[in-house]
Amino acid sequence: MTEIPQVSEKYNGTVTEVTLGKGDYIAGGAKGMPFMSFENPVKTRPMIAGEVFDTLAEYPQLAADMFDGRQKDPVEWARMWKEIGADMICVRFAGLDPEKGDTTPEKATDIVKRISEATGLPIMISGCGILEYDVPALTMISENVRDTRLLLNKADEDEYKKISSMAIAGKHCVVGFSNLDVNLAKQMNILLADFGVNREDVIMDPLMAPLGMGMEYSYSVNERIRIAGLMGDKMLQAPIVCDCTASWDVADAVSTDDPSLGDVKFRVTWWEAMTAMSAMVSGADILVMRGPAAADMIMVYSKELTTGE
Repeated sequence: MTEIPQVSEKYNGTVTEVTLGKGDYIAGGAKGMPFMSFENPVKTRPMIAGEVFDTLAEYPQLAADMFDGRQKDPVEWARMWKEIGADMICVRFAGLDPEKGDTTPEKATDIVKRISEATGLPIMISGCGILEYDVPALTMISENVRDTRLLLNKADEDEYKKISSMAIAGKHCVVGFSNLDVNLAKQMNILLADFGVNREDVIMDPLMAPLGMGMEYSYSVNERIRIAGLMGDKMLQAPIVCDCTASWDVADAVSTDDPSLGDVKFRVTWWEAMTAMSAMVSGADILVMRGPAAADMIMVYSKELTTGE
């Protein structure tokens, strides 16, 4: 009888564990590549972060219709995500931009507090992308929300000091963003460490491209980061967050011009799910999701891959 050769890899590194929320959620901790039980004894699925907006301006109506009207209130929206089974809430304050909404730093802080009280889940905070409005809001949020460890998004190579200062002062966590490059991801983590951010407070975002917009390259970047960390590179041992909502920006996923493409709700759901499945197999520890059906699919498939049930 032919003996089956040993194919498992032996790694000497471990992905750093980052504690989120009230201390009852942990991202990271992997000792091997995802879902390979013969070399990775850590049987945990990726955390699912349900996306919530403070304003529906420019939010896809197709996605809004999937939440039965509860998307009109960020707190009720977050509650629905918890009912679906999400592990985290990703709040995007697009309304900080005066051209899209009227969200003030005070209003944003109140929304975060109420979501935390209503769900008890960890919260990831994103601004509108304009520093002039984001910095005051994120500063107020991080200073006034202390009973839960927030994940502040995002610190990039140009503006990491401001976000890092907030995270350190409020004892929160920070997302270190890099653009599809392993070396840039490592450099971002080095900059954060040099500034004084603890390794246990950093989660990487290497930028997840969706199916049809460079997913294969994103997959390879995630995988190389994860393998390098497992092989002992401490600056690449941070957990990885992948934002899969960009799937909704792919024309082929949401187009209604060609009836032969089938039902658009079904199509975009699978598009986001396939992007998320690729992300989690490549090493993602947190998946940001927009569609509830896609998120549910990922919860089911990740559980099956993790436990075999």
